[in-house]
Amino acid sequence: MGGVLARAREELWRAVLERDDYAAGRVVDAALAAGASGEEVLLEVIARVQGKVGAAWAAGRMTVAQEHAATAVHERVIAATVHQPPARRAVAPGAAGTVTVACVDGEWHALPARILAEVLRLRGHRVDFLGAQVPTPHLIAHLHQTAPDTVALSSTLPTRLPTAHTAITAIQAIGIPVLVGGAAFGADGHRARLLGADAWAPDARAAADLLAGGMPRPDPGNARQAIDDLPHLGDQEYTMVSRSRGQLVQNILAGLERRLPAMRSYTEAQHERTAEDVAHVVDFLCAALYTDDAGLFTGFLDWTGDILEARGVSARVLDPALTLLRQELKDFPRAVTLLTEGSGVLRGRATPPTTPGTKS
Repeated sequence: MGGVLARAREELWRAVLERDDYAAGRVVDAALAAGASGEEVLLEVIARVQGKVGAAWAAGRMTVAQEHAATAVHERVIAATVHQPPARRAVAPGAAGTVTVACVDGEWHALPARILAEVLRLRGHRVDFLGAQVPTPHLIAHLHQTAPDTVALSSTLPTRLPTAHTAITAIQAIGIPVLVGGAAFGADGHRARLLGADAWAPDARAAADLLAGGMPRPDPGNARQAIDDLPHLGDQEYTMVSRSRGQLVQNILAGLERRLPAMRSYTEAQHERTAEDVAHVVDFLCAALYTDDAGLFTGFLDWTGDILEARGVSARVLDPALTLLRQELKDFPRAVTLLTEGSGVLRGRATPPTTPGTKS
């Protein structure tokens, strides 16, 4: 079966690059006809090719538009994988219990959650898949109406962790256990534990295996507040920095223009991109303050450095923004420490700085 799946990955990759839905569908049909299970096609073919898509984007070999087109092909071809005759399913639909699968509010990367939902359906769960960016109040209202056995929350972006924490505690407060997954929670799930989730899984197969054993329901009488899980929030740094996000971004952009005269000749697109980059830095700083996790912030800067350098721009272009942020936040010791550590990560990279103003 390994040869069948490897060949399917190669052929699906070609179909994705050519944005050919029909060819992608034929790849899936052929793999299923050769004896691969729907779960194997979802996890060993589609998910792995999507991972290759992400790596190609990060390396600058694929544009954002091409990455979106590839993801859309995968979204459409999933239907061909999971709409199997009931005779091919190992478990009768609904026999394994009910699960609501959703992305936290602000999380647009829905494909991992969609793959989980389909794996769970193939394992016999009745699944409500709510898709991307589900506001917590709407999610809770839905849960009151449907009363699932478990909620599976997905988040790729660590900047959504404060929102995820709110959703986790709100769901547990109505007596439903929460399973979380996605890159936002860390490779080992340490952020899931920090935020009080009932369980964490590194991938869809592990999540399905965990749910097969059932999850105990939390006691609504033991509802927690954020400060119970994260006592460092008592210093109010996260609250103050996050509330001033917009002004911080404006101040940093103004400071950059004073320090880097070349910015004055930026195109409108370059100004927008720079503003987006500064906003991302502030957002990840806020997430690191919320979780008291320096690695979240420094890891983001290191990853961003890889992205920039793959596009011919030195990661050191971020350093002036960090310096300006330190000045703006000089009265916030945890923020200053995070920014200092972030600057150290940038200085530790081997690539020399590029001429200011070369970023596009």
